[in-house]
Amino acid sequence: MNMKNILVVTASIFGKDGQSSQLVEKTLEQLRQTHGEIQVTTRDLAAEPVPHLDATRFGAFLASADERNNDQQQVVDYSDSLIDEIHNADILVLGVPMYNFGIPSALKAYFDHIARAGITFRYTENGPVGLLQDRPVYVLAARGGIYAGTANDSQTPFIRSFLGFIGLTDLHFVYAEGLNMGDEQKHNALTEASRDIAALAS
Repeated sequence: MNMKNILVVTASIFGKDGQSSQLVEKTLEQLRQTHGEIQVTTRDLAAEPVPHLDATRFGAFLASADERNNDQQQVVDYSDSLIDEIHNADILVLGVPMYNFGIPSALKAYFDHIARAGITFRYTENGPVGLLQDRPVYVLAARGGIYAGTANDSQTPFIRSFLGFIGLTDLHFVYAEGLNMGDEQKHNALTEASRDIAALAS
């Protein structure tokens, strides 16, 4: 059995104590049971935030390789390193809390740095085409209220659209919802999420 390389991306402002981060850990435990030894690369966006996209950084992405200055090359090298982590991963595991109906701004900044024309997607006469080789992506979504399947779930369609845009379509969502709606609801939600993780990752 070949060792699986796992890229973990977490975005909880509470770090390892965040519910989404704890769901990530449960997923890794299940992946170890399924695949044996795994190699895990972790990118904690709360501990090491990706800079938000601004005109300077976007300009670096647009500049041709032979015209970049040193500062622009550093921006591109940093973005390349994030993309290389995805290339090297057999499986992606994303911990996604919901903040004010959306994904954390740190995760949006990360997405902005891995969306690179000619690198992770390209435009064609028939529209954009993702350039990343597809692989399984587990999305562990923790929410204080109940949103899945409602108009207020802005996360799921956005994540599907964005990751599909760069070529990642093998997506598996696990939801733990209503975590702020009382102890019983929280317990039931986390129990159900654990069952879903076991079923998905086995």
